[in-house]
Parts: sequence; C-alpha cells; structure tokens
Amino acid sequence: MAADRPRRFTFLLLDRFTMMPFAAAIEPLRLANRAAGKQLFDWRLVGPSGDVAACSNGTRIELDGGLDGEVAVGRDDVAIVCGGTEIAREATRPVLNWLRRQERGGAAIGAVCTGAWVLAEAGLLDGRRATIHWENHDGFAEAFPDIQLVRSVFVADGNRLTAAGGTSSIDLILHLISQAHGDGLTAEVADQLLHTAIRTDQDRQRLSIPTRIGVRHPRLAAVIARMEANLEDPVSPAQLAADAGMSTRQLERLFRRYLSRSPKRYYMETRLARARNLLMQTEMSIIEVALASGFSSPSHFSKCYRAQYGSTPYRERGTSSAAPGKAD
Repeated sequence: MAADRPRRFTFLLLDRFTMMPFAAAIEPLRLANRAAGKQLFDWRLVGPSGDVAACSNGTRIELDGGLDGEVAVGRDDVAIVCGGTEIAREATRPVLNWLRRQERGGAAIGAVCTGAWVLAEAGLLDGRRATIHWENHDGFAEAFPDIQLVRSVFVADGNRLTAAGGTSSIDLILHLISQAHGDGLTAEVADQLLHTAIRTDQDRQRLSIPTRIGVRHPRLAAVIARMEANLEDPVSPAQLAADAGMSTRQLERLFRRYLSRSPKRYYMETRLARARNLLMQTEMSIIEVALASGFSSPSHFSKCYRAQYGSTPYRERGTSSAAPGKAD
C-alpha cells in the first residue's frame, strides 16, 4: 500500500443490517484519523440497491454506490459485510459474486454480526477460523460444518476478518489499527470511545454464567455449563448431580432456590431455545432439529415446543419461511 494513501474500507450494507456493529466499526476509523491529525483511513458504503440501505431499526443510510463497480475496491483495501436479520436470504448471486471479485482482487474480506453467513455462502471462509453472533452460532455450525467456528468476539485469520456483533466491531478495528499504527494510537482511539477494556481474539462473546443468571454459585454454574455443552445428548439429573458432588435432591433444591425451576425444566428450556434458533436460521428438517436439541421423538418435541412457545415447530417454520427465501 502506498504510504501516502489512506487504507480504504468498503462496507457492504445488506438489507436489515444491524446498526450497532456497523457504527462500532466505522467510528474507530474516524477517531484514528482525528487522533493522528491526518487521514489514515477512508471508507465507502455500498449495497445491492446502490441507493439506500435500510437497517433493522428502520434507519436509512445513503450509499456511495452499488455492486457494479462504481466504487472500486483495491488490493490493499478491506471489504466488510454488515449483516443483520434474515441473513440467509441476503446471500444473493450479485452479493456473492461481488465478494468473490474483491477476494480475487486481493482485498481483505471481513464481516460483522451475521455477515459471516454470507462469507461462508461465498466459500470465502473455507478452511478458516471465524465467528458469528452467539445467537446464530448453532445454525451456522449446522449449515457450514467445515468452517472452524469459535465463540470469540472477533477472529482475524489472515485476510479474513469476522466480528460477532454489537461492540465487538470496535475490538476488531482496534486490532487492525494496532497492527498498522501501533498501540499508542489504538489506546487514544479506545479512550475516546470510553472503551476501557480492549478485547482480543481470545475473549468470549457471552457474559459468564454467574453473571447471566444473576447468581454466583460455583456448583450451580458448573452444572449449567455442563447442560449447555450437552444439548444434543442430554445428561440425566442424577448424573449431573453426581458429577457436581451432590445428591439429586440437593441439585433440585439448588435450582429451585436460585432459578425457581427444576433442573429438568431449566434443561428443557435451554434445549428448546436451541431448537428455536435452528428452526429460524437453518433449513434443517423438523426431525433434524429435534435430534440436534436432544429429542428422540418428533411428537414429544412438538408437544414440549408448543407448551413453551405457544406454537408447534411446523407452524414456527412456516411463519419463518413465509418471507422470501434466498434468491439466486
């Protein structure tokens, strides 16, 4: 890259993209220019319409161009896909072809929030490490089993960059600023953002279990972690209790006291939440979703699902697929 040329970021804004990850990616670039007193970075916004992109909160962003070459992406540039809701249907042929062209031209390719799904559809994450928002993790893992999916806030695998969503874009961009211009500038930018803890690619996306459930009890947290790691092949309450060094009755009391439900009920709700994500985010059959969530009987799965969500998996899948599917 020429020393006197700013590094350009091209943000591909897909329909219903999520505002927070996009803003969290572009603001550190602006602040780096301000702190350095010169233009280290510039950026362009493109989208399938070439005119305006609408994000999931209804805000509309004016674009600099479309996908037909109006905005050139150079060899030393970065192209970042900004995804959001119903991401599978945004992986259209024009979008995938545009991304492949940028990759062939030598640009670094990245994604924030659910944008990693589109990179995967384009074949640009094959053999790579990547991350995606935790809510989409299960569906992505089922759809793209050959990609090494991790739960980090961001991943920089060579010239493939993925950030999980929310404020994780800040950490990814700070990582790139640090690589190019050092830790001093990175610290200045983070300070301006009031981003007091710069995360690395080793940091996990989600809050710790004690923080999530609002209870700091080591054995309870250990049991819940075991449940979350065994959704497809559930562990019996008796085995969970034995492994945690307590009786089944003690485990029951622990859950009743802190979570107002039995271990069995909590486990069921966690498995059903996974099933719902898979129904909404994948094309897996109902029986495949049931098995992946620890149900051996489709009828039992349907009964439990309806009791939890007030609708059967079949109706839920029908509602989800009522919107236009992935286009060519």
